[in-house]
Amino acid sequence: MPESTWSARYSRLLTRLLPPTLLARLTVLMVFGVLVTQLLGGLIWAAQLRSKSENEASVAARHLGHSAAGAIRFYMSLPANYRPILIQQLREMGGTRFFVNANSGPLIIHPIAAQSLADRVVEQVGATLKEDLPFLPGFRLAFAWPNDLAVSNDGLKVTDLPDSWVQHILLIKPNPAPVLVIQAELEPGNWLYLAALMPNPYFLDGDNPLSLDRLLLQGLSLATVLLLSILVVRWTTRPLAALSDAAEAFGKGETVPELPETGSREFVKTARAFSAMRERIKRYLDDRERLFVSISHDLRTPITRLKLRTELLDDDALRAEFHEDLDELDMMVKGALQSVKDSDIHENKTEVRLDALIQRMIRDARMAGHEVAFVASGLTVMAKPLALKRAIGNLFDNALHYGEKVEISVEKIAGNGGDERGDSVHIRIRDHGPGVPEAALLSLFQPYTRLEHGRDQNVHGMGLGLGIARNIVQAHGGQLQLANHAAGGLVANIILPLK
Repeated sequence: MPESTWSARYSRLLTRLLPPTLLARLTVLMVFGVLVTQLLGGLIWAAQLRSKSENEASVAARHLGHSAAGAIRFYMSLPANYRPILIQQLREMGGTRFFVNANSGPLIIHPIAAQSLADRVVEQVGATLKEDLPFLPGFRLAFAWPNDLAVSNDGLKVTDLPDSWVQHILLIKPNPAPVLVIQAELEPGNWLYLAALMPNPYFLDGDNPLSLDRLLLQGLSLATVLLLSILVVRWTTRPLAALSDAAEAFGKGETVPELPETGSREFVKTARAFSAMRERIKRYLDDRERLFVSISHDLRTPITRLKLRTELLDDDALRAEFHEDLDELDMMVKGALQSVKDSDIHENKTEVRLDALIQRMIRDARMAGHEVAFVASGLTVMAKPLALKRAIGNLFDNALHYGEKVEISVEKIAGNGGDERGDSVHIRIRDHGPGVPEAALLSLFQPYTRLEHGRDQNVHGMGLGLGIARNIVQAHGGQLQLANHAAGGLVANIILPLK
């Protein structure tokens, strides 16, 4: 597949996924970037934390294994009947590194849930014991919780022992820690029971990146970064939104206050360039209007002189032809001037009730004998009243000239995404005339363009009405569309933004 096709598909995919506004897009990208960075950083940190915890646990397990091997050798050196006496004396003295007991057989230990770090410690301690005590037949090792941990063959448990025997050796308050139990068979029928905490009793929490305190810290840092990112994005895009609103208002002919030259250097340069462009366009429009007025005034004098000289011609037919040409030239000059004036009506926008505006036109048309169908809609739009009336009036007059019957409808069309700011009002004017050839639809907006049937039915027209109407509608931020109706006739559709 060509690279351009992939690029086009990628662009369309991004357009569908990303929200439409610059503020929302930058916010999404910033949030996505922060989340990805936090995720990758968290994964790297978790991997390092797990590796560190495994190394520390392995070192601690080796030391614990060597200590347990030394204790086992010590008790093996004692006579079997003397071991319980020594164990009791050590308990009364305050205990040792291990809780020690002598049993006649191995005890059943309920191990904790399987965890890779605990299994690694058990494996390391077992390997150290086998290395230090190769002559012993075997060992039984497991981590167990102290709440239900048996310590002797008669069913005695850790919780049944005096606190002085097990406090800080097997029990830690308020949160218990897993206890490592080592059972070794010294002689047949004589088992040595060793139980102890790891140097770091809560070593199993060391490789857990999702502990509550760490999650809280990560959440606070993430929320802080996201909040700062959103504030920076809003601070960056707010001047652009103001520039966009100013450009849209200026394009509709509204009075726009000067943009504040504050903010970043790039925005200040853009604001100055926009202000300079606006002044140039205003000067151009003023010059154009003065030019048309001057041309109209200057042409009227020679046209009038030519008409007077035409009256001196003796040939009546030639005089009539001259008069016809001069009248047509006079109408073209007046039409050009009228086109400029109608497209540039200086007035403020206000709330316009469409029903009242259209019904006034319909009342005059019905008094003249025309058949017009209209159903009230109750809709209003923000528009320049005289300009909008001129645009609708031009289309309505065309429909009356070229069709035997006219239908007008007004309806509200919801925008995409359910946002009311995207809603629009459609004003459709349909005549029941002959319609327009499809190839000629686009050319109807050009000045002085008239079709054959238009010249016959509206001899006084100049072909400027549609262009004037489209310019007015576009100045309101809308569109004017022309299309042939399936049942005959032409449909003119004015689309205006509701908000």
